[in-house]
This record gives sequence, structure tokens and C-alpha cells, in this order.
Amino acid sequence: MKMLILAAALLSTAAQAQGTEPFTVTESGRGFYRLQDAVDAIGAGDGTIRIAPGTYRDCAVASGGRVLFAAVTQGTAIFDGGACEGKATLVLRGTSATVDGLLFRNISVPDRNGAGIRLEKGDLTVANTIFRDSDQGILTVSDPAMTVRITRSTFSGLGTCAGAGGCAHGLYIGAVKALELSNSRFERGRGGHYAKSRAARVTIVDNSFDDTKGQTTNYMIDLSNGAVGRISGNEFVQGPDKENHSAFITVAPENRDNGSAGLLIAGNRASLAPGVGWTSSFVADWSHAPLAIGANQLGARVKMLDVRN
Repeated sequence: MKMLILAAALLSTAAQAQGTEPFTVTESGRGFYRLQDAVDAIGAGDGTIRIAPGTYRDCAVASGGRVLFAAVTQGTAIFDGGACEGKATLVLRGTSATVDGLLFRNISVPDRNGAGIRLEKGDLTVANTIFRDSDQGILTVSDPAMTVRITRSTFSGLGTCAGAGGCAHGLYIGAVKALELSNSRFERGRGGHYAKSRAARVTIVDNSFDDTKGQTTNYMIDLSNGAVGRISGNEFVQGPDKENHSAFITVAPENRDNGSAGLLIAGNRASLAPGVGWTSSFVADWSHAPLAIGANQLGARVKMLDVRN
């Protein structure tokens, strides 16, 4: 009963002001005051939840079906601090989920792995979404059937190595089938890596990684187990406050579970921020596979490749 009272007290400011339900299931036209009730109404089916402008301290677990979570107006549906199961604002373990136009912020849990989205089953598509000032933005489990697609999204003020379980990152993708990351921005990291992936295949194109205001950050792209695919059209700036400044991109630093032969890294730009005096490697490679490193535009004191044991 106390939890129900608390949930009611934390309804969105928009719902309080308007006296209307902020979460609407498009297919039925039904409105709900709690996000979980809207998710439960879809159940194992397919449905879209339209989210009105407002600030919500709500969260939900989707255990089935195909659900689209979409802001009525991009960037105005703000989820602030809510975490279900001590994990994330959205805990997803249905057939698939799509998140479009939301903003997640101030999400932290005791083990410092709090996320806007935690994917535990099914495919995930994220577009036009902002992850800000939290332990991390998106965290997935390992599942070789999963594909994660992220586009036109921002990851800002994320990551920490203060947790008992190790570092959290701006984006952490487990051992999944594929990661597709495009037209997104990473900035102002607070520890860990900007994008850490164990996916077997990656397509990382046309993103920006701005580390100029980062604090105790590590790599910008960490392909922990190696990967095939391509990294192209990205822009990287390495900042002055690093826990590890030795490389921008790493390939198989932890193990070689995924083959990396033919991984294309080309058409990127990488530089050190003004005032940074050290030398760094654009790619640090532990895979010992024949990578396809093409032409990249590198700034002063950034060398192309460092092969490591």
C-alpha cells in the first residue's frame, strides 16, 4: 500500500497540471497514470505507448510483446531517476522494443549500474533519445540473438568506476549479434568507456565522441571481444582528464571470442583537445587479425595503429 501511495505521489507534473493520463496506448485509446499499467495493457501483444510532455519518476518492466515507447513531442517526456528492480527506468525482456524521443536522466542505483534502458531479451531500437547524468545510458545482457540499433541519440555525463561490480559506461552492449550505432553524440563522460561493445558485428558510423569535458574516462570505442563490420565517418576528440589515454579505439583487449578479420576502420577524424600534450594511438589492436584500416584524418601526436599483446 505504501508503494502505491508513493507511486501516486510521484506522477508527472504534466498529469497533475492537466488532470489527464499521460500514458496512452494508441491501439485502444486508453490512458493510464502509471507507465507500468500501460505496458501491462499491451502484455504479449503489439502496442504503442504515447507519452505526454512532463517529468516522470516512473519506471516499467516489459516482459512480453513488441512495445514502442514514443514521446508525443521529442525531448519533452523526461524520466527522472526512476529505476525498476534496481536496474533501469525501462527493463525490457519482451520480443522487441523501440524507444523514440524520450529523455532519461539522474538514474543511479546502489551497484552503480543504473541505466535509462536495460535490455534483457529481444531486439532494441532507440532513436532521438537523450541519456544524461546517470550511471550509464543503455545496458544489455549477452544474447547472440539480439540486435541493437541506436540512431540520432545523445549520451552525456555517463559512466562511473565507483561501483562494486566494476565500471559502468555510457553505452554497454553485451555479447549480442549486432550493434548498429549512427548519427549519435557522446560527450562529458564520467568514467569507463563511452561505448563498450561485445557484439559480434558492429556498424558504428557518423557519430561524434567529444571527450573535452570528460573526467577520468577511458576509451571512446571498446570492442572488448573483437568484432567484424565497420567504424567510419566518426569524429573523435580526446580530452585532458583520462584514466587511460593510450588509445581512442580498442579491438579485442579482453579476449578474441569474435573474429576481427576485415574490420573496416576508415574515414574517421581523431585529434587531441587543445593543451593535451601526450601521444595516443587511434587504434590499439589485441586481435592480431588483418584489420582493414583505411584512410583516417589524424591530428598531431595521434598515431594510426598500435598492435598489443
